[in-house]
Amino acid sequence: MKLSDLDYQLPPDRIAQTPAEPRDSARLLVHRVFEDETEHGHVRDLIQWIEPGDLLVVNDSRVRHARVMAQRASGGQVELLFLEALAKPVGAWRVLVRPGKKQRAGSLLKVAEGLGVRLLERETDSHGQPIATWIAALEGDRAQGRPDEELLESYGAIPLPPYIERAPDDPRLVQDATRYQTVYAAQTGSVAAPTAGLHFTRELLERLEDRGVQRAVVTLHVGLGTFQRLQLDDPEQHPMHVETYSLPQRTAELVAQTREAGGRVVCVGTTAARVLETCAQPGGLVAAGAGETRIFLRPPHGPQVVDVLLTNFHLPRTTLLMLVASFIGTERMLRLYGEAIERGYRFYSYGDTMLLFGKRRES
Repeated sequence: MKLSDLDYQLPPDRIAQTPAEPRDSARLLVHRVFEDETEHGHVRDLIQWIEPGDLLVVNDSRVRHARVMAQRASGGQVELLFLEALAKPVGAWRVLVRPGKKQRAGSLLKVAEGLGVRLLERETDSHGQPIATWIAALEGDRAQGRPDEELLESYGAIPLPPYIERAPDDPRLVQDATRYQTVYAAQTGSVAAPTAGLHFTRELLERLEDRGVQRAVVTLHVGLGTFQRLQLDDPEQHPMHVETYSLPQRTAELVAQTREAGGRVVCVGTTAARVLETCAQPGGLVAAGAGETRIFLRPPHGPQVVDVLLTNFHLPRTTLLMLVASFIGTERMLRLYGEAIERGYRFYSYGDTMLLFGKRRES
């Protein structure tokens, strides 16, 4: 595989700027690999394709209000993105700072009266060169006795991807605060949404449950590395990003029960797929666990647990696109993307989605 194999041309007006309303009215491209057959519908029609005895696996990570605007002492505006809390030093965070070059270690950026962000140390790469992230901490009278996540919830905003265009006073930002979260989001820690799950409503989940489809939960906190474009001509050499995950014992048991009963594991999104495949065991089972994963699913190293994948349309030259290719093949994936473009599907985070039935368990 070459980097150019992961390219496709997308008209700019196909990048969704707003979500479908209601959530489950988004369009759905359904493809069965074994028969090489494609159908078209809507997410609300999922009960036509997901059968009793199947297991729906979702990522319950919640997007942190990670985007914080602050001011330098000189009055210049600074944008901060709180990526992850650090074990040491206590109370410290890894923070992306823009602009980063003008900042100085020890400086205090004002967020609000009585609340600021202290820049402790700029991080460096493996060659000792400064990078865009800093070690920083929230401090001030308003920070006393309040958890950092609570402060971010109050003073931060949802960090939308750069291709979703919003002016600071855009009224759609109010809607984004809820629509860029799944209805089952529970564990705060992501800086981007597990977007395939954005299409589910509570009513649709209830209909699936009534149909005999069980639901299992995993957690993977989505980091900035998810959207990182591949730079090397040989994608195999891409340094895969790290993300934290958790797979509960109950989920492992449900996967085993589904296998024993002949059902399918239906994975909602690439993030949930990464958790399942990180914890994969022989026979399509999974082991409960938690930690960090660098798993890199790409052709010909496809999923061993996931039978059916619900996934949005992804940016060119990304590991997300490679994961989809590992499931259905690069040539087929690009063919389906071309068909979606011809039919007017909307792409990326707020766009439409695909339901892909893999070869496994299709015979």
